[in-house]
Amino acid sequence: MISTNRRNKTKAAAAMLSLMLLTAPLQAAAEQEQAITSGTSYVVFYVDQPEAFLNGEQVMLDSPAVIKKGRTYVPAKFLGDTFGMKVEWDEETRTILMETPSHIITLDTENKEVWVNGLLHNFDDVAMLSKGRLLIQLRWLSDYMGATYTYNNELRRVDVVYAKKPDGLYDPDKNNSKPVAKFTFGKSSYRIGEPIKYINLSYDPDAEGHQQEWEGKEEVFFKAGTYPITLKVKDKHGHESAPYTRNLVIEDEVYMTEEEYPIYTKPVGGYLPMDWSTLYSHYFNLPSLEKEIELDRSRTMLMSDSPETFTETGILYQDVINGKGRLYADHLNGTKEKVGFAILATNQSDKPVKVRTTNKGEVYPSIYAHLIGSEATVDFLMEDKADETIAIPAGQTFIYKQFPDFYPGQGVNLLYDVETDGEVQFTFAAADSVSTKMLDMRKLPFNGHVRGTFQIAGFNWEMDLTDAGLKKPHKLVIGDGKEDPFQMGYDPIRGTEAVLSGNYGTVYRIHADNPRKMAIMVLAKGGAFKGPFKVNGEMVKVPASGVLTAFDGMIMLAKTTGREESLDISFSPPAGSAFPINLIFYPLDDRVE
Repeated sequence: MISTNRRNKTKAAAAMLSLMLLTAPLQAAAEQEQAITSGTSYVVFYVDQPEAFLNGEQVMLDSPAVIKKGRTYVPAKFLGDTFGMKVEWDEETRTILMETPSHIITLDTENKEVWVNGLLHNFDDVAMLSKGRLLIQLRWLSDYMGATYTYNNELRRVDVVYAKKPDGLYDPDKNNSKPVAKFTFGKSSYRIGEPIKYINLSYDPDAEGHQQEWEGKEEVFFKAGTYPITLKVKDKHGHESAPYTRNLVIEDEVYMTEEEYPIYTKPVGGYLPMDWSTLYSHYFNLPSLEKEIELDRSRTMLMSDSPETFTETGILYQDVINGKGRLYADHLNGTKEKVGFAILATNQSDKPVKVRTTNKGEVYPSIYAHLIGSEATVDFLMEDKADETIAIPAGQTFIYKQFPDFYPGQGVNLLYDVETDGEVQFTFAAADSVSTKMLDMRKLPFNGHVRGTFQIAGFNWEMDLTDAGLKKPHKLVIGDGKEDPFQMGYDPIRGTEAVLSGNYGTVYRIHADNPRKMAIMVLAKGGAFKGPFKVNGEMVKVPASGVLTAFDGMIMLAKTTGREESLDISFSPPAGSAFPINLIFYPLDDRVE
């Protein structure tokens, strides 16, 4: 006989055990989760109960787990979604498709068939429908999923554990590995208009290198928000990594505006694309810089540019130089035949005269007007000293310069600085063949371009570009005929006054002492432009290729650090380019490196 006291103790123990069994699911789930890696999913089902636990968190099921004929069936859709496997309805075939890491399973509920990697199985052996929901036999499915499970009959509880196996990188069939995409940002968040630093951490296990393919990547963002950035990399065999995504946070604080950003970040020679409305509203009508102007009238310039396109042979221009001079020609062969082009030098005095060439800018005949103008100006601004001297006897004519034959449509642009110790007549002429007989040809008529003799070599402009002198953006206008007046001269062939439109053939020398930190841009306000600038001794082509127009944007001409002793810009208006142009002087602060 068991004593009453002992029976009471037994009942109490049983009650305590029941209480433990009731609370066991939550405790076991919590304890089990602590022991499982982050790549593992853990699900607890209770037979015929809608409550389940996923990694310790309670969830409600549309269809609970059931036991039928001694077999445990679990909801397929829930389990597939939980373990990251596809379970979906195929409307076209009216079947249910499941994809596990190693198997493709097709369930045909109408014909009661199941296909696994093409092999037929009996539907009723592996699946069932309950209230319109598909349930799969757990033991059968776990083999294909790589999952493990246990069943507690007393608790009517099913524990399913699935450890997701990462895809391997190495492909033994190809004896090669996939690359791995990975990157990070320079810091956790950025401000509006702040350059983003991307740190690429991708690698290839085979050390073959890789190509990058970004999605959403920008060098800067101008709206606050969170932006997903994705990187994929590919090796030389075409093996592609899995995509890698990080979220970039842009704070609602302005570092640079959209207008400021390219000015601060573009390098010298860089193109700053801007639409017409931005250029017009922000740059066309800036205040003009004040400047001290000194005219350099040390040379007599003979300008031969009319007829610019000659349709017949003859003398294009002719006049005299005594002392320092400059010869300038810009002509295009508009005839249907090849012609010869030359500059003749005639000593009309009764004693010998020397002609010395000190600088030159010349190009061979070409069909590209912008190119010949720009390249001749590059040659001239380089100031590679040409020291060529010819002595012309009294009353004689020498061929000063002869050029390769012009073919139809070709043209040349040329500049020569000369010094004579007496009066010399220079004749620009085109003929079937080059000889001194060209002097006897007809003088061709003026047709509206620039032609004449001008007592001008260039302009010296002095400006204050210190912190005090340049506190906000200003413009400097070149070649508008107003702020930069065109020079006047005389055309002896016509016997009329001449205007040096565009101030072609002259040299602008712009100087500033102790310039502040700033950016200098070129804006082609008058039309198509292509030409060089010499900035503190360094040549900058604007643009590096093609031409710049007022509808494109601007080119970064120069940047100063605030530590230079001076800023010196040399420029000569290139043939083929339209004027005016504006130089934009834009003060910078310490946001620029």
